[in-house]
Amino acid sequence: MGIFDFFKGKSKAAPAPAGATDTSAAPADALIKELQAHGFDVSTVDIEVDGGKVTLNGAVNSRAEMEKIVLAVGNTKGVAQVENNLIAPDADPEAPSGVYIVKEGDTLWKIAEASYGDGKRYEEIFEANKPMLKHPDKIYPGQRLRIPGGTGPAVADAAIWAPPAEIAKKA
Repeated sequence: MGIFDFFKGKSKAAPAPAGATDTSAAPADALIKELQAHGFDVSTVDIEVDGGKVTLNGAVNSRAEMEKIVLAVGNTKGVAQVENNLIAPDADPEAPSGVYIVKEGDTLWKIAEASYGDGKRYEEIFEANKPMLKHPDKIYPGQRLRIPGGTGPAVADAAIWAPPAEIAKKA
């Protein structure tokens, strides 16, 4: 469905599953355990690891779950790229989320102001990124966050979640 590039030099705050190095992702079984620790049902997800590239195959329950799994894997130590081949239900009514890359000095309030024009909406971003985020103040530079319905200039185009054929149609 898409290839996502992630910041290579992750913060020390980034999750570091067993076997992950600065340049190589953890083995597939460790990444599965990391996703399970977040509460994701990954019984139908297959993970392949090749150095810093992780490929996700299989089916998930919703678009939101797909987005969260891609970002949870991509935000872990050693992952530089995620190839997303996960399938979410076609009938999923949720629109694709935008993506925001956290910069030094960012807060969820500041991101909500840039994305929605209202800092008070930071809780929407926090909720959209659970269970990866445990506390609204625990974000770090380079981390990618889901921004549902965000339209600010700092939010990447939601088309990144679309299958390549759909992106080609819009070009």
